[in-house]
Amino acid sequence: MPTTTKKLERGYVHVLTGDGKGKTTAALGMAVRAVGHNLKVFMIMFMKGNVEYGELETARRLAPFLEIREMGRETFVSKENPEAIDMEWARDGLRLALKILEEGKHDLVILDEINVAVDFGLVPLEDVLRLIRSKPDHVELVLTGRYAHQDLVDSADLVTEMRCVKHYYQHGVEARVGIER
Repeated sequence: MPTTTKKLERGYVHVLTGDGKGKTTAALGMAVRAVGHNLKVFMIMFMKGNVEYGELETARRLAPFLEIREMGRETFVSKENPEAIDMEWARDGLRLALKILEEGKHDLVILDEINVAVDFGLVPLEDVLRLIRSKPDHVELVLTGRYAHQDLVDSADLVTEMRCVKHYYQHGVEARVGIER
């Protein structure tokens, strides 16, 4: 890899949302592409933790160009009654995202499942909008997850909605190692 890094001239805001599979995978594809061009990537996985996702091993192998931090527990979060620990994890994740953006050392910052964290009330919408506004010019920012709030969609430069047409989950197939996790 080259030893010099050229910052992006302009970083954009992406929202990857919808009920279809592939939002996190698309963001990780961007991360791999960025690393291939010697850009530094930081990914925060909201509402996810303590699961052996393949991307975590990939990040270990691609360090220091790719870093992933899990900010959640291995259990599902109840939308109707989230536990205090889930709110704490999500807010810590948002504080970490702000810190990463303020430092300006990363070229691509991915906030995986942040849209769900907002929808579940784990983090305030206004705080995420403030984070978007505080983004340094050279940073590409990606927000993933179902249920993207319209204000986040409006704040983005690029929005992709994944739509589920057919999925083997509907026939009881669990998430498979190496494919879905």
